Amino acid sequence: MSRYSEPICRLCRVEKTKLFLKGDKCLSDKCPVERRAYPPGQHGRARRRVLGYGLQLREKQKMKRYYGMTEKQFHLFFVRAEAQKGVTGETLLQLLERRLDNVLFIAGFSLSRAHARQLVGHGHVQVNEHRVGVPSALVKAGDVISFRARSVKSEDLKAVVESHAGKSVPSWLEVNRPELTARVASLPTRADVTLPVEEHMVVELYSK
Repeated sequence: MSRYSEPICRLCRVEKTKLFLKGDKCLSDKCPVERRAYPPGQHGRARRRVLGYGLQLREKQKMKRYYGMTEKQFHLFFVRAEAQKGVTGETLLQLLERRLDNVLFIAGFSLSRAHARQLVGHGHVQVNEHRVGVPSALVKAGDVISFRARSVKSEDLKAVVESHAGKSVPSWLEVNRPELTARVASLPTRADVTLPVEEHMVVELYSK
């Protein structure tokens, strides 16, 4: 799989918005987006007119980077969304929100989505008491996400959860932090997505 090897905060500056890729740093005054609210590079401060295809591309890149996906992975999710009934853009966002790594992050069980993928990949996470090792696995209404008995004893995991004790959780998730569990009460809606993105532009881009 391809890997991004440059400083990850550059991605937020390129998109001119916080993608929450560096955990607690994104919430501190050390966040590069707060300190330098312009794209990186020697021409970052230059005024650029972005129109048409450029706008569509930026929206797609923003969404893809927010969820920490490669181009191939993102396109597969788009194809899946396009095959379902309903508004393609909203269906795409719903599918992305239901990814296991995303659910762990918004529930406050990981520092970032990358950290959540590491937890899943290392076999710490269970869905309905069955271990799941695929970060892109989609949760369903009624699913219960938990950690293996040995993982629950981890001091590092407890510290992460405690640091996110005040984190707000969307209404479609029911989180029990003392027990380190989360239940999917319902499927997410468009209103539950906090990323400032115009998903219809992504659909237009892929429809060309």
